[in-house]
Amino acid sequence: MAKRYVLLDRDGTIMADRHYLSDPAGVELLPGAAAGLKAMRRLGLGLLMVSNQSGLGRGYFSEEDLWAVHQRLRQLLAAEGLHLDGAYYCPHAPEEGCACRKPAPGLVEQAAAEHGFDPSQCFVIGDKRADVEMGRAVGAVSMLVRTGQGRQQELLPGPAPHHVVDSLEQAAQVIARLLDDAPPPRRSGP
Repeated sequence: MAKRYVLLDRDGTIMADRHYLSDPAGVELLPGAAAGLKAMRRLGLGLLMVSNQSGLGRGYFSEEDLWAVHQRLRQLLAAEGLHLDGAYYCPHAPEEGCACRKPAPGLVEQAAAEHGFDPSQCFVIGDKRADVEMGRAVGAVSMLVRTGQGRQQELLPGPAPHHVVDSLEQAAQVIARLLDDAPPPRRSGP
């Protein structure tokens, strides 16, 4: 059976949402993020970050700036005994109409090809409707987290998430219940 993954938004989900962040000094893990990610790891899940970074396409910051922000995030996670299995981002501005900007499934498809998983067996967690829509587009379990912009996004029209949670810790609890309730894998042969 292939490993299952959690696909996590960056800003407002793992770390504080700082509009078009280009300075690594602004990277701050959200309260409970590390504990939630650790709990997901204990469940045997892979962790991948998928993020829209239109500040690149808009010219607000450079690839080097983005790399520095991600490096700082990696350092903060490492200090908690954590690491991400991969980080995927869309660098395009919304008007470019690319296939990788959430809610389009391009980032999920890229991650699935590189890590060998079935997107419909994933859990997608984010604080925006685009995360929910992307999760639903690939048949994954979608969760809207009320951190970042989640509380405001919850009130907007659009496809409903499968679950609404207050934190990544609570998301891990929901995932644990879902995994416990899942039927055992089918066996072939005698």
